[in-house]
Amino acid sequence: MKTKNILINIVVVFVALYIGGWVNMFLIETGPKVIAPPAGVDMTTEEGLKAGMALMQPQHFLFPYLAHAAGTLTASLIIALLARSNPFKLSMIPGFAFLIGGIMMVMMLPSPLWFDVLDLLGAYIPMAYLGHLIGKKIKSNSNPSH
Repeated sequence: MKTKNILINIVVVFVALYIGGWVNMFLIETGPKVIAPPAGVDMTTEEGLKAGMALMQPQHFLFPYLAHAAGTLTASLIIALLARSNPFKLSMIPGFAFLIGGIMMVMMLPSPLWFDVLDLLGAYIPMAYLGHLIGKKIKSNSNPSH
């Protein structure tokens, strides 16, 4: 039975990371449709982003932050709801996994320091923790005997 729970936890984590990544990409791709990029900036390539970063205004960083936060929150919430054991430890995995991706983006793109700090300190570990808390609350509300 313990082996089955471990396997279920592994599948839950991978599925949650996939769904969290999908939420992230959906919001990244939606952002430029909602908030137009500066004229002439190609937001679809790394080269275009690098070239246009100096033209970006604070509103252009709203969707990237939301994408990182929502993707992490979604993945952590799924894990908190579905993990068979160790829901806290497992629900923090997306926070650390996506934080690594955030650090890589900071190293690749010359984004403003204020955004890098906000993103790295606010969008990953705190959102993973929040996902865990929300999942814990949902589970306790759906199972009043615990």
